[in-house]
Amino acid sequence: MTNAKSFQDEWITAAEKDPYAALGLSLNAEDRRILKRYHQVAKLLHPDVQAGSHAPISQASEQLIARIINPAYQRLKQDKSRSEALANMRFRVRQLDRQGKLNPTFESAQQLLRIPEAEVDVFYENTVNQLITDQFSSIDTFSAVLSGLSQLNLAFLHRKIGNPIRPKPWGLVPVDSSPEPTEAAPNSEESTPPEPPVINYAEKYGIRARTYLNQGNYDLAIQELREALKIVPNGVELHSMLGQAYLMKKSYGMARAHLKRVLELNPKHSVALKYNQVLEKRVAEKRKAASQAAQATAKPTPEQQSWLKRLLGR
Repeated sequence: MTNAKSFQDEWITAAEKDPYAALGLSLNAEDRRILKRYHQVAKLLHPDVQAGSHAPISQASEQLIARIINPAYQRLKQDKSRSEALANMRFRVRQLDRQGKLNPTFESAQQLLRIPEAEVDVFYENTVNQLITDQFSSIDTFSAVLSGLSQLNLAFLHRKIGNPIRPKPWGLVPVDSSPEPTEAAPNSEESTPPEPPVINYAEKYGIRARTYLNQGNYDLAIQELREALKIVPNGVELHSMLGQAYLMKKSYGMARAHLKRVLELNPKHSVALKYNQVLEKRVAEKRKAASQAAQATAKPTPEQQSWLKRLLGR
């Protein structure tokens, strides 16, 4: 039996919108990859495997399988339902575009919207592979990866609007209407070995930091975020989380510095604006308390007043 802290109904909504993110799959996944990933996750979260386990995700494993993993797999295992899921996601992207609301907070999704067209597919594949490595290591990591992958998938579809795509075992490529050559050239691209995955250490630091923040372990979160900022000095979400961590530790000067940096990079960052208001309120309360304490110390106590009266002969 799980409780509200170990399972969140919001995950069900997110998984319905993006079953790929729920299972930890890229949008290019074909039948065999989907089945293989499903078996991996189902085995990992199986009650017999989790029985007696002290892993942070064990408490929610049964509900994750029943309410998220199995429904996501049912939607992706058939071509028709898989196509419908992709169509719904494309519709969401167009809707967000029209409303001007496609503003991901996930660092890699932001990068995906900016990088040159030629780098989109490789960057997307590598990022997905990095994120799913520890997807089911804990509840907080699952939540962070689900959110991050959902944003990454929307950003990827945004880059592919107007450019039909088809799944391949190794990736998504534009549909080429030109006839395929009958004989591959000796130096064709297909003979080129795939590039090794690029490890995005900053993203990994960020995911661990988010987990520590959710656990209330602010010291470890700060360590991870400071390492991440060495790699990505202007990481908006990194500065935002660091500002939150310092705020929770009541290190208001450091919190102000990082939240200020977020708003310099993105003046409309809703999370930074929210926590900046909380910060100013707490600073004002601290100043008021200090002022009241100073006044109380300066004011003579009744015993001191009586002694002064006797001294002055009053």
